[in-house]
Amino acid sequence: MADKDAERPIFVMGCPRSGTTMVQLMLHRHPRIAIPPENRFVLPGYLARRTFGDLRLRSSREKLAGWIVDRPQSKFGDLGLDADDIRARLADGPGDLGGLFAIVLRAYAERFGKPRWGDKRPAYLNNVDMIRRLFPTAQLITIVRDGRDCCASLKEMPWQTRKDIASLAAQWAYAVDCAQRAARTLPADAYYELRYEDLVADPDRALRDLCAFLGEEFDPAMTRPSEIAADAVPAEKPWHSRTHQPVGQARAGSWRTRLTADEIALCEAVLRSRLTALGYEPSECPSPRVGQRLRYAVVDSERRARLARQRVRDLTSRLTPR
Repeated sequence: MADKDAERPIFVMGCPRSGTTMVQLMLHRHPRIAIPPENRFVLPGYLARRTFGDLRLRSSREKLAGWIVDRPQSKFGDLGLDADDIRARLADGPGDLGGLFAIVLRAYAERFGKPRWGDKRPAYLNNVDMIRRLFPTAQLITIVRDGRDCCASLKEMPWQTRKDIASLAAQWAYAVDCAQRAARTLPADAYYELRYEDLVADPDRALRDLCAFLGEEFDPAMTRPSEIAADAVPAEKPWHSRTHQPVGQARAGSWRTRLTADEIALCEAVLRSRLTALGYEPSECPSPRVGQRLRYAVVDSERRARLARQRVRDLTSRLTPR
């Protein structure tokens, strides 16, 4: 691999509970790649970019540095980096936001002596255009998982505020629509979809294919992400406890016992076309109640409105100088 390719950052994304943390750890096991725990400064920082002023000025870069390092919501502490060193690097950095974010993410890779850097956050899937504007050479990886399994897992999460199955199904549908849009619009060398079920069934083969996309040599250590979970997954996230176990298929298809009959009926009724397009076979179940369908229609319209607003924001961002 040419050294210049090391400057192609790697971004991992997908519907929440689709396996993004597992893939983060698998990539982090590679001897050349470092993917940190989720941060809260790339997307919020982009949206707040005008509050920092002209980043060509040192004073503006210092303001951004303080916002990243000192704000607890940024999760900077999870990166294990020296705050003063990062402040100094950002103050001396370039005058563009993507280049400044890259300083932090690259420093995380340097901590492990690795040339390739990147990031992981499920929400990047809903903000692909934003990520591409910040990091034009990025390679984006989407994890795709059976929507019924995602819904079953999401409804158990303590951070999930809307746990009714209609809202969760709409969340997965929105993620699938964003992934399909990315697949249509991004170059083949910039976008890759990885099926969760294929990954847990045959990690060796799936990761070899992923490494080929990234232009990297496969390393067998990637199939053992649990060996670094204690160091790479923040302890305050108990919902990632399964990352401490060997990769397995135990959770693939577990929606059959984790969802109620009514929840399965709704998921398969409203997600059928997306499920079948992605290769997931619907079961033979009765139709959902009318009230369930109406509830989904409401939250789905909200989803479509969010998508429309996102497109407006994307267009505005393209027309407005950074």
